[in-house]
Amino acid sequence: MALQGISVVELSGLAPGPFCAMVLADFGARVVRVDRPGSRYDVSRLGRGKRSLVLDLKQPRGAAVLRRLCKRSDVLLEPFRRGVMEKLQLGPEILQRENPRLIYARLSGFGQSGSFSWLAGHDINYLALSGVLSKIGRSGENPYAPLNLLADFAGGGVMCALGIIMALFDRTRTGKGQVIDANMVEGTAYLSSFLWKTQKSSLWEAPRGQNMLDGGAPFYMTYRTADGEFMAVGAIEPQFYELLIKGLGELILLKIQQEAESCQARQTPVSVKQWPSLQPKSWGFVWQ
Repeated sequence: MALQGISVVELSGLAPGPFCAMVLADFGARVVRVDRPGSRYDVSRLGRGKRSLVLDLKQPRGAAVLRRLCKRSDVLLEPFRRGVMEKLQLGPEILQRENPRLIYARLSGFGQSGSFSWLAGHDINYLALSGVLSKIGRSGENPYAPLNLLADFAGGGVMCALGIIMALFDRTRTGKGQVIDANMVEGTAYLSSFLWKTQKSSLWEAPRGQNMLDGGAPFYMTYRTADGEFMAVGAIEPQFYELLIKGLGELILLKIQQEAESCQARQTPVSVKQWPSLQPKSWGFVWQ
């Protein structure tokens, strides 16, 4: 296992922090989760491969135990807002003075600087501030969050795990730890680099829900089936689009052929203006 021999102290939290620590544990790290007094079970359900203990960090004895743990650990992962750890006398200045090799990973919603760093939030708030939420949803409807996967787990947990791995690698050259400031707003914005880099291309030139990859194209969307379930269609390339049309049967084939005959030298299987009329739901077809 790639992280065998690496010891991690995780201060318990919700979603992104536990997921980040679970990723490290899955690849061999020895993870100890520090729970708060009164915790009856692992609320996150992401405790795979971890050990746990209860400490009251607001009490001198509890804080002293954590400091001893961090003296012999490689990574500390904390999920709190700006200033919380410093108030407990457990900030990076203190812990890294006692263990210069310690990687101090801070995973928060808004980061450790700026006016928002003092505020609480949830996945949908971080997603909105990153700009990504404005791009997700059907045409003419409100934007909606894709569960809490994008900001919490991808922009938060995964990006923080990546930062920890890079810091561990850098330590092999420098011998020193570092502070990682991972936050879900910037992490989600970074994940969406492709979206912003291609914003002025044909991929996203139409309003939300009317582009090729966001539900506007009939060959890249979901459809309800006759048994009440759903199926996903992704036939972007012409050769796959042709197979899709052949498999749909004569009725829909005739309809699409009529609509597509006027399309000249296309970049996509059919012209963008024709997409709405080619969606089966718009003319009463139910996929069998």
